[in-house]
Amino acid sequence: MRRNTPDRSRRNLILGLAVLAVPARAAPQGAISFADLYEIIPGQSLRLSPKLQSLAGQTVTMRGFMAPPLKPESDFFVLTRFPMSICPFCSSEADWPSDIVVVYLAASARTLSPSQIITVAGRLETGAKMDPNTAFVSLVRIVEAQWQMT
Repeated sequence: MRRNTPDRSRRNLILGLAVLAVPARAAPQGAISFADLYEIIPGQSLRLSPKLQSLAGQTVTMRGFMAPPLKPESDFFVLTRFPMSICPFCSSEADWPSDIVVVYLAASARTLSPSQIITVAGRLETGAKMDPNTAFVSLVRIVEAQWQMT
């Protein structure tokens, strides 16, 4: 049987305190806004902003509104700058704002009223990608995300 010596007890205490000091989840590395998504160059199409490109692959936070989803509980939704009364998947692409972000949740979650502002945290992905289930093409995504009411 091992006995706890004063040195061993002190070391165990220090190790225990060090474990408690580590946050359970890493703090977001960057906050982005809808104004940060694109740079507008006259005569050219929208281009991802340098700030957005520099944060790709990192944990970010973003505030916005949950557009009405396809179903009451889902593992993804569209984050918009302004509240939308229509489901982005249920209307023509001409009705969608250009500055939307697709949010893929870490786990399915209930949806909210489209007038409630939320904060989303997750890993930023950029570049054109088509969702295999919905055929929805996105340029900006937040994945492995969680959200909370703001």
